[in-house]
Amino acid sequence: METPFMTGVVVAAAAYAGRYGIQAWQAFKARPAGMRKFYEGGFHAAMNRREAALILGVRTTTPTDKIKEAHRRVMVANHPDAGGSHYLASKINEAKDMMLGKTKGSGSAF
Repeated sequence: METPFMTGVVVAAAAYAGRYGIQAWQAFKARPAGMRKFYEGGFHAAMNRREAALILGVRTTTPTDKIKEAHRRVMVANHPDAGGSHYLASKINEAKDMMLGKTKGSGSAF
């Protein structure tokens, strides 16, 4: 006697859980771009400090020594001699120069 009742409870719970999951997913997809964790675009034509900071994984107000550490860490992972891309290496170097104030932007070789 209890089996049909329990089956109904399980089906209802699954339906409510599915509905909640769909609503949560829709809310997740509709959130503003500023709240997203990862940058979803490509490179800009002329690099700015925000893009340079995103490439190096630092904040725009990071001290010089931390910028150099971040540059080294990212460059080791993407160096052309270790199977990385020449294009990415040039963008990483451009980002370091931008963050250290050595360039006005768009100094990429590519």
